[in-house]
Amino acid sequence: MSKPVVIGVCGGTGSGKSTVAKAIFKSLPEDNILIIEQDAYYKDQSNLTYEERVKTNYDHPLAFDTELLIAHIKQLCEHKAIDKPIYNFSKHNRETESIHVRPREIIIIEGIMILEDERLRELMDIKIFVDTDADVRIIRRITRDINERGRTLESVIDQYLTTVKPAHEQFIEPMKKYADIIIPEGGYNKVAIDLMTTKVMSIIKEKQ
Repeated sequence: MSKPVVIGVCGGTGSGKSTVAKAIFKSLPEDNILIIEQDAYYKDQSNLTYEERVKTNYDHPLAFDTELLIAHIKQLCEHKAIDKPIYNFSKHNRETESIHVRPREIIIIEGIMILEDERLRELMDIKIFVDTDADVRIIRRITRDINERGRTLESVIDQYLTTVKPAHEQFIEPMKKYADIIIPEGGYNKVAIDLMTTKVMSIIKEKQ
């Protein structure tokens, strides 16, 4: 069996990278594709109190269990199933349960820091950077964190100014140089998504 096609979709918070990843996912046969979200790989913090977990800088590469993510991608590339972690953003901690994921022909890795680690980049066949204006990204972040993660407006703004914005400038924006494709305007760029889908299908046919 040939190695799966691994696609990395990177971009800042609220850039639309999840929308791009899901759009590619929906445009291809479901039995052939899966998405691995980097957000699921935040480190387990069971050794810390809730108050300590709240203070963690989640917008830093060290917040992620990158070793486990790399190991899981390698296992999937070897056509082996994995147990993907589940992260609870309200508790700021990993759940005891996990999700059993079977290997597929196409693997999409989606997350803010996936191009930051060279070992992870080397596993990718296609690297995408979703580029969206900062004002749009912060509005999306506020909406998501309040509606989906139980945060207050004040806490979201404070986190954005103290950790999210500096981390974007230090760790995420510079990763554009590693991207094969830069997609402006995220999930609204239908032309770019259609081109990506066509490219993925051509790679699959070459491997057959």
